[in-house]
Amino acid sequence: MKSYSESYKAAGVDITAGYKAVELMKSHIARTMTSGVVSDIGGFGGLFELDIENIKKPVLVSGTDGVGTKLKIAFIMDKHDTVGIDCVAMCVNDIICCGAKPLIFLDYIACGKNVPERIAAIVSGVAEGCVQAGCALIGGETAEMPGFYPENEYDLAGYSTGVVDKCKILNNKEIKEGDVIIALPSSGVHSNGFSLVRKVFDVESADITRPCAELGGKSIGEVLLTPTKIYVKPMLKLFDEVKVKAVSHITGGGFYENIPRSIPKGYSAKIAKNDVRVLPIFELIEKTGKIDNRDMFNTFNMGVGMSAVVDKNDADHAIEVLNSCGVDAYVLGEIVKSDEGVILY
Repeated sequence: MKSYSESYKAAGVDITAGYKAVELMKSHIARTMTSGVVSDIGGFGGLFELDIENIKKPVLVSGTDGVGTKLKIAFIMDKHDTVGIDCVAMCVNDIICCGAKPLIFLDYIACGKNVPERIAAIVSGVAEGCVQAGCALIGGETAEMPGFYPENEYDLAGYSTGVVDKCKILNNKEIKEGDVIIALPSSGVHSNGFSLVRKVFDVESADITRPCAELGGKSIGEVLLTPTKIYVKPMLKLFDEVKVKAVSHITGGGFYENIPRSIPKGYSAKIAKNDVRVLPIFELIEKTGKIDNRDMFNTFNMGVGMSAVVDKNDADHAIEVLNSCGVDAYVLGEIVKSDEGVILY
């Protein structure tokens, strides 16, 4: 590569660092390649051939999101190889709520200084997320922006597109009273609520690397960096075997905001708080920050990263299917006639 600009480097942008980063990330990207990919990294666009042989009316479903201020924890811990999983998860977990299979992913990294090894570490996480979701990383962008971001900080966002046969798009109009809500446990805080988390633990000043007894000896920083669970493969298997009426990705806004988004008007999710398998990190957040319990359920996933609504006669089988995929699913609640959206008692 002969491209080089001394003047641009003097302004803070080293384009040769970008070339090195691409070389370092190629092996990670290769792990994500699927049969539909028809382009190599480095072009102006990522190409993907859509296989619609068994799809009568293909509908494309797209999602985009970032990792948010969870990145601040990565900066403090100087650990950058897991936030890419979060980035993928936040996009593909939304797509699966429509019943769609994610096909492709693209990432965008903006940084104050392009450190090739750090960029490659970030992309290694993105690649791992794509492998977990069964989609291909077909492109991305790294923007070095001196003066806009501090040298040791960056932002990370992503975009994904999936496909679903129109006749298989989830239809919540079939929801009725007595249907069962199945919980898919989360791996932790996932990628939402970190502005509050950072305030509660005063992460910029406190030592979040020390072992914490309430967290089984792990540090607060380590637990907070636990990657967001990707539910794509278990949910696709569930769709194949059980009639799923609705799915909710529990993100920012917690139970109160996200579960009602998948339930038609006139119905609500009735959930006993004692039935929610709350993770220790949430108990620590609530205790340390002296946060009202309702606010906890209105901000965090509280240990439930995704929920699915099925007929009560299908509940046991649904749990069996998810269990076979390594998901410790359980009955979270039921659907009742009500306009409250969520009834937590």
